[in-house]
Amino acid sequence: MTYTENVKLALQSITGNRLRTMLTALIIAIGLAALVGILTTLDAVKKSMTEAFSSMGANSFNIRNRGTGIRIGGGQRQKPFKSIRYEDALAFKERLNTPAKVAISVVATRGATVKYGTEKTNPNISIQGVDEHGLGSQGLELALGRNFNTTEVQSGNNICIIGSEVSEKLFKNQDPLDKIINVGNSRLKVVGVLVSKGQSMGFSGDRAVYVPLLKAKLINSTSNPSYTITVIVPSNDIMENVIGEATATFRNIRKIRVTDPNNFEITKSDAMAQTLFENLRYIVWGGIAIGVITLMGASIGLMNIMLVSVTERTREIGIRKAIGANPAVIRKQFLIEAVIICLMGGAFGIFLGIAIGNLISLGMGGSFIIPWEWIFGGFAVCVLVGIVSGYYPAKKASKLDPVEALRYE
Repeated sequence: MTYTENVKLALQSITGNRLRTMLTALIIAIGLAALVGILTTLDAVKKSMTEAFSSMGANSFNIRNRGTGIRIGGGQRQKPFKSIRYEDALAFKERLNTPAKVAISVVATRGATVKYGTEKTNPNISIQGVDEHGLGSQGLELALGRNFNTTEVQSGNNICIIGSEVSEKLFKNQDPLDKIINVGNSRLKVVGVLVSKGQSMGFSGDRAVYVPLLKAKLINSTSNPSYTITVIVPSNDIMENVIGEATATFRNIRKIRVTDPNNFEITKSDAMAQTLFENLRYIVWGGIAIGVITLMGASIGLMNIMLVSVTERTREIGIRKAIGANPAVIRKQFLIEAVIICLMGGAFGIFLGIAIGNLISLGMGGSFIIPWEWIFGGFAVCVLVGIVSGYYPAKKASKLDPVEALRYE
């Protein structure tokens, strides 16, 4: 019954000082909104990244002439090794003696314009050369048509597979298969259209044209392109063995002496995601710091308001003590009042933070999430702030002398 009465008295006091209560709750709401908003955004980004990288296959690794190149802060840019040549990539594919599949790909250009009749795209289309395993290694699926076969890859036929965005721009409601399109200075027949993958982290796989590997070599805008080798392993259990075999094979192809280090980089398919996850923790700590600083300001404001409330209600406290209320009851009343104010602000702040976080996430091409751990954590923080801020004013109120309190004007 004591708690029920204290809650009623706390609500009466809050109702009697609406403006003051709303301003205090708003400060708490802003602090929690900043904290929950940033953390919700990061959770949504992680989920989007995980989905994007898992679609590329967890049981694979890439051989490149440089690492992922992800840097946070002012770190030095990674220097690339000498390019992986077309001949080196083909030799590796022939020599690797494991159950794994080998896919080879290369970017011919990133700024091509694709035309069909009177329709044309913006000059931001990526042209990539791939072999018969190239689409699968990148998690791409065909919506229409077929993949390249081995003969077409080796002979460099004038054919292509286009992304969904390119197809929609050029062909509207027409069937794109077997149509001839102009890609840069090349005329290519469309043999396939990819399933739309949408955007992930601001990048779109739909604005691309895929051509056979040898064709990409012939039209490449770079004088010394570096090819990417992707090894798709059937089981994660043999991943390390295949990596060891691949390393030894490629060292022989590159003619690296036993005492010299590798002049190429091997990265697992999820290495980029893991690197980003590790670097995102700095942003998480930054978000937590912003929220904590704001909540500290809110708790100081709440403590000040509660001290003013104690002074204003000195006579009321004297009356309650005179009719039998002990110091513990008075202390609970003011603590409950502080916690209720925090919970009011916290509820609004958590809702606002989730809304802001998901709006940013959806704007970046991510998905909507409800961060239950941050919701429960936010309410726990609210209770903690209420107790910390309200303890001193509650203690001061509980120690008031009833006789002096009754005489207070």
